[in-house]
Amino acid sequence: MKFAHFSHVWNKPGMTAAQRYDQLWRELAACDELGFDFAFCVEHHFNPNESWMPSPSIYCAAAAAHTRSMRIGTMGYIAPLYDPLRIAEDAAVLDNLSNGRLELGLVSGIVPDFFGPYRADFQNRRALTHEALLIIKQGLSSDGPFSFTGASRQYQNVTLGVKPLQKPHPPIWIHSRDPDTLALLAREGVHTGYLFLVPRAQLAPRYRDYLRLWNQAGHPGKPNIGYWVLVYVDETDAKAVAKAKPYFEYCFTKVFGTRADGGVGYLRLAENHLKRGDPGGAEIARHAIDVDYLRERNLAFVGLPRTVVEQIKTAASEGVFNTVLGEFNIGEIAEEDLLRSIKLFGSEVIPALRGFDPY
Repeated sequence: MKFAHFSHVWNKPGMTAAQRYDQLWRELAACDELGFDFAFCVEHHFNPNESWMPSPSIYCAAAAAHTRSMRIGTMGYIAPLYDPLRIAEDAAVLDNLSNGRLELGLVSGIVPDFFGPYRADFQNRRALTHEALLIIKQGLSSDGPFSFTGASRQYQNVTLGVKPLQKPHPPIWIHSRDPDTLALLAREGVHTGYLFLVPRAQLAPRYRDYLRLWNQAGHPGKPNIGYWVLVYVDETDAKAVAKAKPYFEYCFTKVFGTRADGGVGYLRLAENHLKRGDPGGAEIARHAIDVDYLRERNLAFVGLPRTVVEQIKTAASEGVFNTVLGEFNIGEIAEEDLLRSIKLFGSEVIPALRGFDPY
């Protein structure tokens, strides 16, 4: 198993953005000392109620400066908002700046509000992301000039001024549950993942197919499949649950799932899942503020370290994932609770699961 500190960089009441970023670097420094494998951030836009991270490149640069060993990544650049060359150039510089620790994540984007102000193409976002993947891989892997002709982008004799330190390029991730996209990712050697808000049993067969296609393609080693989930660890189960309940309620009521015009987060999440034809996801979203419901189904990892170890084993075996993308900074969580949770996870949960292999 592998473990990531994952951050939406959610707004915190009473904090400025500057204070929130300073807290984030303290989190990452603690995770680095404790042996976490990765640090990832999102790219979200135009909603001060929710994420304060519109610039994943800046996150990676600062995260690299505050850590020594963890691999640093985007999860990810919203590919349709960019010319792919911009992502490739940033990735090359960041890989050198981090001394070869970059993980390059792309996403197609699911929030239309992010696209309008940039005049980006929401309807064709998946095809644009697939094309961006091929352009970025080719650009980062080429020793000299490269050319590319695709449906949306054409380049002739382009040479990147900086080459990545990792060869042929940094590891690439694209989170997806779409079968056609997963088949492309398996062929291209791209890692993937998904969110706790989609039923694991429903998705597991798709990720088993992805693993089969990965093996057929002959890539060295196993792919990483990430699972984004909220985590709170404390000294006893009772204490963890009591502490987590108000943090989860605040997060899913006033932060995650809201829009710039407000709204109740978990209800909007449920509504969006229904619009996408996903009643199972809507059911989880409707219970996102219910820690007991989530714990009973291993949809949140909350408890004392021994309990969290068993929750992760059960969820990973059912859901076919090997990388926990843990969101630790939840709602109004006090920094004392936050850092204690991270310390207990890093010192007791990670060592207990290092040898566990769900696939």
